[in-house]
Amino acid sequence: MAEADVIFEREERDGVVAVGTYVIDAAGRLGIEIDADCGRHGECDSCAVTIKKGGNLLSETTKAETEHLTEDRRKKGERLACQAKIEKSGEVVIMTKEKKVEEKPEAEEKNEEFRKEFAEMPLEKKIASLVELEAMALSETFSFVINSPFKIVDMAMGVMAEMGLKLEDDAKKAKRPDEHQPEEEKAEEKNGKKEETGKTEKKSPKAKTSRSSSKKTAEQTKKASDKKASKEGEEE
Repeated sequence: MAEADVIFEREERDGVVAVGTYVIDAAGRLGIEIDADCGRHGECDSCAVTIKKGGNLLSETTKAETEHLTEDRRKKGERLACQAKIEKSGEVVIMTKEKKVEEKPEAEEKNEEFRKEFAEMPLEKKIASLVELEAMALSETFSFVINSPFKIVDMAMGVMAEMGLKLEDDAKKAKRPDEHQPEEEKAEEKNGKKEETGKTEKKSPKAKTSRSSSKKTAEQTKKASDKKASKEGEEE
């Protein structure tokens, strides 16, 4: 399998990825998180990165990139990480955006305060606090188990697992740029539409056949009834 060397300058990390890997996935494999506010559908520029070297090793610019990156930005080497795919072996040097330092959420601040208070507690009080927390967690677990029929939970988990796999597969296909969609999938979609049209056209003749057979049966029943009545009249 062909491979390419990727270097992320800002994070000072590098590694080897398979040819055919998207830049955003290459970053993820090296533990680097690139924002993708639109869910990797190419509907924003939040995942934009600058390719400092090896731009010729990447896939052609997609429609989404021309829409969200100005010509000037593209000339400077900017690409959308969710759209740009490494297609050739070689070295690719990437510069990610500088992330803003965010303030810690209130919940995180409270956790830190609790840790400090816990560290200052005497040993006996620490043990008592831990025992109390364990008891609370155990109580909640028992309550959940008692109120949940096991069979229903198992069935629900199985259905959720199947749905999860299907959703994951559909999500991967949806995130793939139109320019990178294999010809086989396009042919399957066309064949699927043709089959649905054929099924719709076949339904109406069956309905007509069913109505005509019902009418014929009713006529035969009426004739038999008339014949029987005529015969009984002759006998009398």
